Amino acid sequence: MATTDASSWVRAVRASHDRLAGLVAGFDGDALRTQSYDTGWSVADVLSHLGSGAEISALYLEAGVTGGEPPAMDAFKPIWDTWNARSPEEQAAQSVIANEAFVTRVESLTAEERAAFRVTMFGRMSVDLAGALGMRLSEHALHTWDVAVTFDPAAKVAPDAVDLLIDRLPLMAGFMGKQAPAPVSVAVTTTAPGRAFTLDTGGVTIAPVGAADAPTASLTLPAEAFTRLVYGRLDNEDGLTASGVTLSELKSVFPGF
Repeated sequence: MATTDASSWVRAVRASHDRLAGLVAGFDGDALRTQSYDTGWSVADVLSHLGSGAEISALYLEAGVTGGEPPAMDAFKPIWDTWNARSPEEQAAQSVIANEAFVTRVESLTAEERAAFRVTMFGRMSVDLAGALGMRLSEHALHTWDVAVTFDPAAKVAPDAVDLLIDRLPLMAGFMGKQAPAPVSVAVTTTAPGRAFTLDTGGVTIAPVGAADAPTASLTLPAEAFTRLVYGRLDNEDGLTASGVTLSELKSVFPGF
């Protein structure tokens, strides 16, 4: 079974953690209680979610390193309950600690441990270390943006994360999307980095352009914006050019999480 070099993912997960930790260091109690981009969640709620996610990711990490059984779903509730019981200040502080512990553990893995790593996540897919970190980065980088944009409307998902996550969008589309009432095939062209995909809003698939594709609509936008679109976080048309499909239609396909 092929194994992807995880080095770039390790670096990106570290950078994402450091970015968010830097933001959190400047937050007071009012900032933590501010409504975040995520509907119904304060900034502290987002940080709590990322803290519990770090602990759950750590369980999967150890299973992948040791060859043990991945955690069962019933192991998650006590973790969530503990985080939910904390004050906003505690959620913020402990989130930084939990994420630092997870990233440090990842960085400590030997080359042999990285190469041998394999774990089944959420009972659905067997992944190598790059795959596991891809799932963590997609959650962490996008939720970091949810926090950053709360205080800076011009915030963007970090470029190093986008460079990796853009190529995971075909894998994520089926999980993130729902069928459009009037499906179309869209030729998607991204910049920074440049990619060419075909998006089918009926089957909700994203795939590299194929010779047999016959799209009826087109979409050109930065890769960062396309990433946010698929994750339900694109609210305006800055830098976007579309024909045969509207941003509103696309947002209905990708409502977010």
